[in-house]
Amino acid sequence: MRLRHADGQLVHLSYCTNVHPAEDLAGVVAQLDTYAVRIRERLDADVLGLGLWLAAPVAAGLAADPQTRRRFRAELTARGLEVVTLNGFPYQAFQAPVVKKAVYQPDWTTRDRLVYTLNLATVLVDLLPDDAVRGSVSTLPLAWREPWDERRSRRAARVLDELAEGLTRIAWQTGRAVRVGLEPEPGCVVESTGQAVAALSQVDSDRLGVCLDLAHLACAWEEPAAALARLRGAGLPVVKVQVSAALAAADPVAAAPALRRYVEPRFLHQTRAQAGAHSADPADPAHAADDLDAALAAGLPGAWRVHYHVPLHAVPEPPLESTVPVLRSALRELFAGPVAGCDHLDVETYTWGVLPAAQRPESDAELAGGIAAELAFARDELVALGLTGVSAPPAGPAAPASTSAPRRHDG
Repeated sequence: MRLRHADGQLVHLSYCTNVHPAEDLAGVVAQLDTYAVRIRERLDADVLGLGLWLAAPVAAGLAADPQTRRRFRAELTARGLEVVTLNGFPYQAFQAPVVKKAVYQPDWTTRDRLVYTLNLATVLVDLLPDDAVRGSVSTLPLAWREPWDERRSRRAARVLDELAEGLTRIAWQTGRAVRVGLEPEPGCVVESTGQAVAALSQVDSDRLGVCLDLAHLACAWEEPAAALARLRGAGLPVVKVQVSAALAAADPVAAAPALRRYVEPRFLHQTRAQAGAHSADPADPAHAADDLDAALAAGLPGAWRVHYHVPLHAVPEPPLESTVPVLRSALRELFAGPVAGCDHLDVETYTWGVLPAAQRPESDAELAGGIAAELAFARDELVALGLTGVSAPPAGPAAPASTSAPRRHDG
C-alpha cells in the first residue's frame, strides 16, 4: 500500500512473505494467488506491497536471467502487486521444522552472504515500480554473537566494503539505487542501536544503514526516541522499518502457564528481562536467555520481552501483552514530525504457523485474513499520524530487465 507523508515523500507499506515456505520460483508465484491477491482484495487496495523473501537459489536463478526477472515482474503487476523491499535475512529453509540458530548462517564473514545479497539487489532493481525512489534489502546484523572476535570483525568489515562497492556498481549500471539495512536482533553481534553505531561506524552510509525491527527494538528495552536520535547522530540511515510486535509479560511468574504455550521448536525466542536493560552486555545470562524455554527454566528477574512476533492487531491472552506501545512510539518518532524518517515499512509476522493452537490460522484464507488485518492496523496507525493514502499510477509496460551494460550513475 502507498501513503504520502506531509513532506511529500511516498511511503511504501508491505507485508513480508517469509511467513510462506516456498523455496523455488514456481512456489513464490503460487503464493501470489494463494495469499497476496486475497490480502489486497480484503483491503480493497489498488496495489499491495510485498516484502519478498527469496531463498538463495531463487535469488541466484533470477539474478542470472534477465528475461525471467521481466516475466516475474509481469506476474506481480498483473495481480496488482509491487515490490520495493526484499528480506535478505534468512538464506534458505526459513520455514523448516527446525530453524533456530541456522538462520544466522552464512554470516557476514562469508562470500556466500555477499553473493546472496548482491543477487537480491540485482533482482530488486528490475522489480521496482518505475516511480520508486530506491529499493531496500534487510539482512542479519553481522552474525550470531558466538564465536566472534577481532579477526572475524575485520573480515566482516571487508565484506561489507565489497557489498557497498557492489551496490554502487549496480546503481551505476542500472540507474536504480538499492540500500541494505543490517537488522539488530537479540543475541547477535549487533543487538542494539548502540552496538549498530559502533559496528557500522566506517560503512558507506549512502549504501548501508539499519533495518529497524520494532519487536527487536522492544526486546532490547530501547526507547524509540533515544534509539532514533542515536542513529541520526551517527549518520546511519533507517533503510527500512519492520513493523512488528514482541510478546511481553509484566509478571513472568504469573504468566508462566501462558508463556509455555509459546515454546516451540522452529524459531529462537530470545528473552530479555527489564532488570538487565542497561547492562553493557545485553546478552548477560543473569538477565537474558537465548530461547523462551531457557528463560522459563532460569526464572529471569523482572518483566520480560520475548522475541516472538505476535499479530499486531490481536491482543495476546492475558496476562500476556504485546509491545505495540513501543511500535506506536517508534512510528510517532518516525512520521509525526515534518520529515518522514523512513519510506519502506514491512509488516513481518513470520510466526503465524507456530502460534499457540487456539490462535493459529487453520486455512490459507484465515492466514490471508490475519495478514490483511495486520496491514490494516499498520495503515490506520500511519493515517492517524497524518499520512494519507494514495493510488498507484496506472501500470505501464515492464521496464527492460537490467544487464551488465552501464546506463547512468545514481546516488
